[in-house]
Amino acid sequence: MTLSRQFSIFVFVGLFAALAHYGALIGLVEAAGWRPVPATLIGYVAGGVVSYVLNRRHTYASERPHSEAGWRFAVVAGVGFGLTWASMYVLHDMLGAHYLASQLLTTGVVLVWSFAAHRMWTFGHSSAEA
Repeated sequence: MTLSRQFSIFVFVGLFAALAHYGALIGLVEAAGWRPVPATLIGYVAGGVVSYVLNRRHTYASERPHSEAGWRFAVVAGVGFGLTWASMYVLHDMLGAHYLASQLLTTGVVLVWSFAAHRMWTFGHSSAEA
């Protein structure tokens, strides 16, 4: 599969993950009165579950066993979680940007990181396939 096609599928799958993420974020902020940074971290985890399932099957068509891909996904997601926290803290809490504008910018940063890391490491060829 070409890089551009794979990235397009990643973005399409990301829309479903974003629905889970932004749904939790907006629901927790608007309906439950949460502060945006903790709310977006809950949303990040919700989106991460959707992302793992769909990306493993559709974007990367990985044969890497869950026992390998799962912990690798968690490491990449952990870095993305940290990037999400830092970006949202700086953009929203420190600079005063609206939480949704802050999240849109944060999503772009994390999207690039996640695609590259998952392509090269999480769902790349396992040692058994090489």
